[in-house]
Amino acid sequence: MNQHSKQGTALITGASAGIGATYAQRLAARGHDLILVARDAARMQQLAERLKARHGVQVEVLPADLTQRGDLLAVEQRLRTDAAITLLVNNAGMAVQGQLIDADIDRYEAMIQLNVISVTRLAAAAAAAFGGRGSGTIVNIASVLALAPELFNGTYSGTKAYVLNLSQSMQQELAPRGVRVQVVLPGATRTEIWDRSGGSVDALPAEMLMEVEDLVDAALSGLDQGEVVTIPSLPDRADWQAMEAARHALGPNLSRNRPAERYLSHAG
Repeated sequence: MNQHSKQGTALITGASAGIGATYAQRLAARGHDLILVARDAARMQQLAERLKARHGVQVEVLPADLTQRGDLLAVEQRLRTDAAITLLVNNAGMAVQGQLIDADIDRYEAMIQLNVISVTRLAAAAAAAFGGRGSGTIVNIASVLALAPELFNGTYSGTKAYVLNLSQSMQQELAPRGVRVQVVLPGATRTEIWDRSGGSVDALPAEMLMEVEDLVDAALSGLDQGEVVTIPSLPDRADWQAMEAARHALGPNLSRNRPAERYLSHAG
């Protein structure tokens, strides 16, 4: 047991690089013990050794490929049974470039498995464990493309819209049980996801591209401020609130007992 154990343990997926590794660094500095989950065990082990030496926290490396059912179930079981875990950073994800019409559909399926299925199963496991204890925090990493499907392929943006919807519903469900949920919507961020998806980060205008350290610091600030939805690039939070207000205003008219008049006037 170390001096920081009162903070509990954070389990971070996609923790070998980029957003996940930066969360590991920041949470270790805040005194969290860590469980790092990703495929690259050697890279995570190097990160673990640095964090243990620098911050005096306990860091466990848990290699797993979350597109593989056995690995996913092992991480899910750890979330359900390890009472030391107080925070899940559901970060692992992938992107695929290109249009659906000429897609490598197997890569699209793998993306859906990682971005949707694994996120859902791990979120559900954490929700059950944290809800049973009456405390805990779940951070799901989505993307601003959840709000802008025209800017990238619809399958990727659709997976991130799913994460946004899931998170908002989870917060409503879990808040009465003492569990917090935050969803983070990064814009373009300097990480390896660009190279892995077949694109190039250098093709983006500099004014669009955020450094990963700035992104994670903003996300954690949003968490500290109690935000459910955090959009690190958005200058005025009132813009998000106005969009949410407009969405809620649609509610009474989304399901009625007869079609709208504009459809009746053209009925044959």
